[in-house]
Amino acid sequence: MTNVRFTAAPGRALRGRLRVPGDKSISHRAIMLGALAEGITEISGFLEGEDCLATLRAFRAMGVHIRGPEDGRVVIQGVGLHGLRAPAEFLDVGNSGTSMRLLAGLLAGQPFASVLAGDASLTRRPMRRVTEPLARMGACIEASPAGTAPLRIRGKPLRGIDYSMPVASAQVKSCLLLAGLYAQGRTCITEPAPTRDHTERMLAGFGYPVIRQGARSCVDGGGRLRACAIDVPADLSSAAFFLVGASIAADAELLLEHVGINPTRTGIIEILARMGASIELLNRRQAGGEPIADIRVRSAPLRGIAIPPELVPLAIDEFPAVFIAAACAEGETVLTGAEELRVKESDRIQVMADGLQALGIDARPTPAGMLIRGGHLTGGEIDSHGDHRVAMAFAMASLRASGVIRIHDCANVSTSFPTFVALAQDLGLAIRQE
Repeated sequence: MTNVRFTAAPGRALRGRLRVPGDKSISHRAIMLGALAEGITEISGFLEGEDCLATLRAFRAMGVHIRGPEDGRVVIQGVGLHGLRAPAEFLDVGNSGTSMRLLAGLLAGQPFASVLAGDASLTRRPMRRVTEPLARMGACIEASPAGTAPLRIRGKPLRGIDYSMPVASAQVKSCLLLAGLYAQGRTCITEPAPTRDHTERMLAGFGYPVIRQGARSCVDGGGRLRACAIDVPADLSSAAFFLVGASIAADAELLLEHVGINPTRTGIIEILARMGASIELLNRRQAGGEPIADIRVRSAPLRGIAIPPELVPLAIDEFPAVFIAAACAEGETVLTGAEELRVKESDRIQVMADGLQALGIDARPTPAGMLIRGGHLTGGEIDSHGDHRVAMAFAMASLRASGVIRIHDCANVSTSFPTFVALAQDLGLAIRQE
């Protein structure tokens, strides 16, 4: 699968309606909390991508009975907070940073030892951001000398801490809150900027009290999780590629259905709106404690902007798509304060800059962002470096390119959006997988 390539021909429009797969962040957390709850949790809309399946397999390996997934439906017989069993071998979470970081928090307080491993890409991603605060809680975790996976965890009793995160990260916050379920006393996390709050919302949905005061979230150890039903909304991060594609293509109009619009995730909508995109949120409603809406997007002339720093953590996963919008906009787009992009599945600043330059765009990477001057996209060869979001972003660039774009190393698109090519073809994108 490592040689999967996308070939996207120029032009074409995007028209129609679609529901992108379920939200990856919520799908991960639904499996985790459902496994640790008392009773039967039923999940609909579960994302059947490789990352979320890695989380599901990890809990099966720890003795949790899980039925499905089948057409997005999963049924979990929860074992309670103290019902997990020691896995027979190491837990391989593939390419999933969410699985590894959140599981590190859960496993740190278990009465058994475990090892978290991943693929070559994941073993390059920084883990000290979770291992160091977990150690302050009393955890015994050994990483590689570089502070990366595999993580060897010897579970032991934890104690609550009051921790101010140096970098805004929903994964770090969630890891520590989940560890706090097993800690004596109160665990409080203060974040420097708002990040996605799915863990806090879902804990509350499972009946576990979360104390939230501004940028500070706290849990007390020793509680219980009660099983519930979860309807996973469509993933805004996956929808982002189509929001950008329909904005930059001529004569395009899409309706994206049942999309999660959690306010800690809507940076992509705000950024595109500031660039002049035509985006409407329709039929706003709630599903499982999460706000959702249908989103209509039409072709619109975009203009370059200076992206406000406060929107960066609210769109951190969507910047590959934003960079494509910037390449098609009139004028300059400037991003700063996004050094986190350098430690994602790839160095997304450098990889996106290299790809844009290969397509004839003036893209200048900086240590914490990029300056992009909108221009004319040519065809060319793109190396996605195994990064699913980079691959899908450059597929959308073909809508404005003058030649064919060939995107290499696309197998990991299956981690978050296994139906991407088929859905894109149905809507009019001239793309094929080889």
